[in-house]
Amino acid sequence: MKYTDTGKKDTRSGFGQGLLEAGRADERVLALTADLKGSLKMGAFAKEFPERFIQCGIAEANMVGVAAGLALTGKVPFCGSFAEFITGRVYDQIRQEVAYGKTNVKLASSHAGITLGEDGATHQTMEDIALMRAIPGMTVLVPCDYNQTRQATIAAAKFEGPVYLRFGRPSVPNFTDPDEKFVIGKVYRLTEGSDVTIVCCGHTVWEALIAADTLEARGIHAEVLNAATVKPLDEKAIVESAAKTGAVLVVEEHNMAGGLGEAVAAVLVQHKPVPMRFINGGDRFGQSGTPAVLMEHYGLTAANIEKEALNLLEAGR
Repeated sequence: MKYTDTGKKDTRSGFGQGLLEAGRADERVLALTADLKGSLKMGAFAKEFPERFIQCGIAEANMVGVAAGLALTGKVPFCGSFAEFITGRVYDQIRQEVAYGKTNVKLASSHAGITLGEDGATHQTMEDIALMRAIPGMTVLVPCDYNQTRQATIAAAKFEGPVYLRFGRPSVPNFTDPDEKFVIGKVYRLTEGSDVTIVCCGHTVWEALIAADTLEARGIHAEVLNAATVKPLDEKAIVESAAKTGAVLVVEEHNMAGGLGEAVAAVLVQHKPVPMRFINGGDRFGQSGTPAVLMEHYGLTAANIEKEALNLLEAGR
């Protein structure tokens, strides 16, 4: 494999490090949280910049309103909470005060997807990308490992406009270049292929790379695209890859409605219709279990990605 796991790290720690570096680079950067400083890895920022850290308590709606007001004064506030709470619980405030108001608020969303694990369905969110994609003017970022989450956080701080940044709790392979700057709106081509395109984001990217490796052993060349920016989607890269391979498989730790799969399908049905398949959470809530067990249960493992890629190619013959 072209990529090497340099050691498993949680992506939320990538956010914490990126936030600290963004704060050092720009004194306008502020951090707000809803009683989750430790869970969001904001402790280093709070220690170095106590005057720029605001503990809002368990009151996400109020936190987002405070952040919108601070943004209107020229600050760059990051609001940190669990994905379920900072999207579903606060949707109205995000829609009205952040997006409609065009305020420069960054929504930092940890513990996303089923890989939150044992906390179960009430705390897992598999609908958050759909909620955020639907809001006009919202940029949606889903980086794949510690390094890319760190760089995405730094990029979000420099970006003008609302951003939803999604990351997680478990330690996952860390394999991207730590010095590669994150470009908002770019799809990252991780492997070159001619037979099938695998589009993925977040925790599924490493699984897709393993699947591409095993497919290679079968003589099937898979092109893996890391869609770390789900919105705005890099349509040109998606279309070019689909035109080359003629088949597209989309893998995401999210439900089928409103996520990356539907975004990719919308692009291809207009510009390059090709056979497609989707691996996602379906129309289901999460459930309690270890991240590894849940990833297998929902079919988000390398083995199932390989299987579905083969099924897609077989059906297209």
